[in-house]
Amino acid sequence: MMIQDDEILDIVDENDCVIGQKKRSQIYRQRLCNFRVVNAFIVNSLGQLWIPRRSAHKSIFPFCIDVSMGGHVETGETYEDALQRELKEELNLELNILNFRFLGYLTPHQYQVSAFMKVYEIKLDCNPEYNKNDFIESFWLSPNDLIKWLYDGKPAKSDLLKLVQIFYQD
Repeated sequence: MMIQDDEILDIVDENDCVIGQKKRSQIYRQRLCNFRVVNAFIVNSLGQLWIPRRSAHKSIFPFCIDVSMGGHVETGETYEDALQRELKEELNLELNILNFRFLGYLTPHQYQVSAFMKVYEIKLDCNPEYNKNDFIESFWLSPNDLIKWLYDGKPAKSDLLKLVQIFYQD
């Protein structure tokens, strides 16, 4: 599998300390989970989540629904650096003017998620101007409606159900 933007990512140990680097394509080919990602949910004042559908050309999970924003932490970046960069790239949003908060830190070993991740929440009452290369459509859904969609088999990125359950399920 060749990934268009085959960036170099840090490989981390069980304590999230950098122990090396690999290309993103190698990480996915080897099915590793010891790398870092950031995820964010956009939540409106009604408590609905903004959920996009990934575009067809995505190398993993094409046409699947996803967290509002997600991305890899590249070599040398902090989680917050990656959050700022990915928000700009995917949603045309500037972190420094957003109302956001840290939701939690999840590890593959403790939560069976795909990578070491920090998850954030952004308060926003409008649709972001998303990158059409990343997403093709979006939905505002209550957490319970989203969970129902996922239980009903709506194709989704692998960690989406777990993240919604951890951070938003009643």
